[in-house]
Amino acid sequence: MNYLAHGRRFLDDPYFLAGTAVPDWLGVVDRRVRVRSPRAIPWASHTDPAVAAVARGILQHHADDRWFHGTRAFVELNLEFAVRIRGHLDPDEGFRPSFLGHILVEILLDDVLAERQPGLLDAYYQTCDRIDPEVVEQAVTLVAAKPVANLSLFIRRFCAERFLYDYADDGKLLTRLNAVMRRVGLSSLPSEFCELLPAARRDVNRRRSELLAGEEPPSDVSGPPGPTSQGDSS
Repeated sequence: MNYLAHGRRFLDDPYFLAGTAVPDWLGVVDRRVRVRSPRAIPWASHTDPAVAAVARGILQHHADDRWFHGTRAFVELNLEFAVRIRGHLDPDEGFRPSFLGHILVEILLDDVLAERQPGLLDAYYQTCDRIDPEVVEQAVTLVAAKPVANLSLFIRRFCAERFLYDYADDGKLLTRLNAVMRRVGLSSLPSEFCELLPAARRDVNRRRSELLAGEEPPSDVSGPPGPTSQGDSS
């Protein structure tokens, strides 16, 4: 799942929504930092409500991904897209079509949700604008047990650029995909790649209900109070 699919059910809780985005933000800011569920669980009952909400959002992200990546619709679309991409592009390293198939399903699902629910993307970003990026960075530092440089700066950029709107336009989406390719060290996509996108959009829209069929309610983590200071996080 991508940003909007993860966060759209939590528009009334800015820090929970931020938590659902944290693993993807870290994939851009510092891929060496991981906030896996076992590290987040103790912080989900923290006395600071913002820290607890971020931690619970992280848990929600991982729960979402577990069922989403296991759905038949995701597996089949991922494979279909990878085959089309491999047949459309010049001979290529084997990893790029599979990687693209994976992220295309997620990105295009965000676009389908935004198109079918007018105002949803506006509301998502309005909630993002209520987040204090420094508070999120401090919460992630607690969960990860290490500093995360530039996370707050990236959150500000994420809110300002509003690049999720670009997913609706094939040319702009190609630009965003090539930014991802550069970030992970893969070769850029040619302009002809846009020819694949209209059919891919239709396929994701056709199977949208299947892709969302496994949605779980917000994480409900109970237990003893979590750590109350960074010094207790190790």
